[in-house]
Amino acid sequence: MLRYFISLLLFLSLIGGYSYGQDKPIDTRPKDTVVYKQSYGLRAGIDLSRPILGFLDDDYTGVEIVADYRLTQTLYIAGELGNEEKTKQEDLLNFTTSGSYIKIGVDNNTYANWYGEQNSIFIGGRLAYSTFSHTLNNYQYFDSNRYWNPDGFAPGSDVSEEFSGRSAAWIEAVFGTKVELFANIFLGASVRLGFLFTDTSDTRFPDLWIPGFNKVTDGSKFGVGYNYSISYFLPFYKKKNKTKKKIAETGEGQ
Repeated sequence: MLRYFISLLLFLSLIGGYSYGQDKPIDTRPKDTVVYKQSYGLRAGIDLSRPILGFLDDDYTGVEIVADYRLTQTLYIAGELGNEEKTKQEDLLNFTTSGSYIKIGVDNNTYANWYGEQNSIFIGGRLAYSTFSHTLNNYQYFDSNRYWNPDGFAPGSDVSEEFSGRSAAWIEAVFGTKVELFANIFLGASVRLGFLFTDTSDTRFPDLWIPGFNKVTDGSKFGVGYNYSISYFLPFYKKKNKTKKKIAETGEGQ
């Protein structure tokens, strides 16, 4: 009798365990996780527009180095370092400006790349600083009475005079793109809107042109610039970016 009672208890426990296992939901969805590895490193190159402009214009020489370093999936530390010299002829004077500049800031990539792509469409900002000097080559006097000089203004001086120790600082809003032409070789272009917030201009000879900022418009603090760059990407390491693939279920409850 006791053996029969023990066997009945074992049988009932097996039936209960089987029923509990059947009531527990079974997840048949595949949990597939794909690991993406993105390259992180330094991208550096030169601006192509300045050598081309210097070749076409005898009154201009310039060079600019461009670089950026990837911090996150979309954020880059970026900057430019350059030197320019330009001779300009205004209505009453001819002058030459030469100097160097540096720009430091960030770029944010708004373009969603396919796996393996490294292209970018970015917006960004820069804090820029330039040191330069002006050389006044010659000038004329403005005279509303044109009786003695009907074909021009009265000559002033042809003796060169230098105005050194000038500096300026501004901020830039940057809009641009960088496209990978070949493996790790990028072609880029950007447009820049600058706001000049400080400079050492004086009334005797104002800052009419600033390296890195371009032309200074009378009565305005805004300036426009651009560049076309070619650069090479040097990868330092790869970072994993995990993206879970969601598989839609069909036919549930049918």
